[in-house]
Amino acid sequence: MKQFFLTVLGVFLGLILFVVIVPFVLITAAVSSASAPPVTAANTVLELDLREGLTDQDPTNPFAAFGGSSLSVMQVVDTLAQAEDDRHVKALLIRLPEAGITPAAADEVRQAVRRFRASGKVVIAHSQGFQPVGTTISSYMVGASASELWMQNTASFQLTGFSADQVFLGRAFDKYGVNAQFEQRYEYKNAVNEYTQSDFTPAHREAMTAWMTSIYTSAIANAASDRKTTQVALRTAIEGGPWSSAEALQHKLIDKIGQVEEAEAEIKRRAGRNAVMVEFGDYASAKGERSGSGRNAIAIVGGEGAILTGTGGSGGFSSGSSIRSDDLAEALYDAIEDKDVKAIVFRVSSPGGSPEASEQILAAVRAARAAGKPVVVSMGAYAASGGYWISSEADYIVAQPSTLTGSIGVYGGKFVLANALGRFGVDMRGLSVGGQYADAFSPSEPFTVAQRAAFSASMDRTYEEFITRVATGRHLTPARVREIARGRVWTGAQAKALGLVDELGGLHEAINRARILAEIPEDESVRFKRYPAPKSPWEALSDAFGVSSEAARVLVGIGGIMADPQAQAVIHRIEADRMRGTGASVLAEQPLD
Repeated sequence: MKQFFLTVLGVFLGLILFVVIVPFVLITAAVSSASAPPVTAANTVLELDLREGLTDQDPTNPFAAFGGSSLSVMQVVDTLAQAEDDRHVKALLIRLPEAGITPAAADEVRQAVRRFRASGKVVIAHSQGFQPVGTTISSYMVGASASELWMQNTASFQLTGFSADQVFLGRAFDKYGVNAQFEQRYEYKNAVNEYTQSDFTPAHREAMTAWMTSIYTSAIANAASDRKTTQVALRTAIEGGPWSSAEALQHKLIDKIGQVEEAEAEIKRRAGRNAVMVEFGDYASAKGERSGSGRNAIAIVGGEGAILTGTGGSGGFSSGSSIRSDDLAEALYDAIEDKDVKAIVFRVSSPGGSPEASEQILAAVRAARAAGKPVVVSMGAYAASGGYWISSEADYIVAQPSTLTGSIGVYGGKFVLANALGRFGVDMRGLSVGGQYADAFSPSEPFTVAQRAAFSASMDRTYEEFITRVATGRHLTPARVREIARGRVWTGAQAKALGLVDELGGLHEAINRARILAEIPEDESVRFKRYPAPKSPWEALSDAFGVSSEAARVLVGIGGIMADPQAQAVIHRIEADRMRGTGASVLAEQPLD
């Protein structure tokens, strides 16, 4: 009976793969082939649409783009660097989102745009309004980096500052009987507060206000510099709003009012005769990633998302991303073993995660340095908590001014749900055997005094291990690290002043530093090798459906044959002859090539 059910399950999964996934892959391949990126025209304008958001890094799963943004910060930086040197690309049109861009992503895009403009090329940014939500100041900063900033006539300039909201569940948990039992190290480790508080604690308010102010001030400074005005004048104009598009123009917050079609016509005029618009993603696909040339290589190793133990990351068709310690450590070891690789740029964008997973990755960083390969960390949107743990012992750390980093601390705990469920007539009871700590994390009972003490001691150990790693990597005394740790989040600008970061910048600056540390002459070309390597479609199908990649390849191949007109004609003849009882002779006469 068991074998019967396993067989049925196997057939069912096979049918799904063959009937649903195979056509999907074939259709995707056909569409990709039919809409192959055009050859760059003599006068090309790239159109970069930021309204769908950006990931930090390209997904390794080839199907992940179907569930989310198809562009990444690293892809934008890489593609604009290639476009700088492309004599056919004359200009760039940026479509700005009405809401915010992740501040550190905006920093990196702005820097790439400025390098593109420095090559003598024109950039127009077009906005359909700036809404009074979140990090809209970052969207405006990107727009300010353009040669001209346009806004639609009916749009409103409602950006007047930087706001953030926090949900607190403390009162709700009290009302419904949920007991949140957590330990935090220490008062600035604010992730716990949403479960235990009903308002900002003084430490929470202090830290959050400080990093928000840092981001806002940095964005104002960058925008003022790009628009050739003073910070005071720009800030006064912004905070005096909201404004209509006409008033925004009057206050010199924008350069021109017009529809996006008008902006397109203007930038094509500037690009030259018979200029054509090319979508940024199409151009990026046609160019591919920069590989460079030369005998020496720099490895670019990337990790984005929460840090977890194990392998796999996001599977199937999910657009979500995570850092799996086995995968990322293996990528670092692969770079170590590659004799051509002279240095490693480690791109980190993570809010944190498992200490055990973080330590496994950090051990690989140590191994790289022990092998004589310098490691330079390039921080993305976040490199906090576990994200800072895995960065802490690198040779050099580069962060954007708006990167959220630090958060050197730890927290953990549990929710006791028995009382809450009991109010709905649901009784939760627990049993355990063994030591007194066996049921410490049972949701049916609170910690005992002994369990709480043991758990608290484990939090202390992890915190001290974190302090030790930061002190070792940043050449600070443990006492100094404890002063600036306590779970507090810092921006990259703040972290640099504290010695937690070496330089402000992005991937471009990290690569330059890696060249210096590897003693590669400035005039010598280098190759770029990226780890981990992207999954093939077969490997992605294997992860999604639990079949081997070879089986996925065979089934998709069968699907391709089945779609071939000649194969279909043979099948029709077989079916017709079978009706007459002569199917075998047809097979002998008509072999498939």
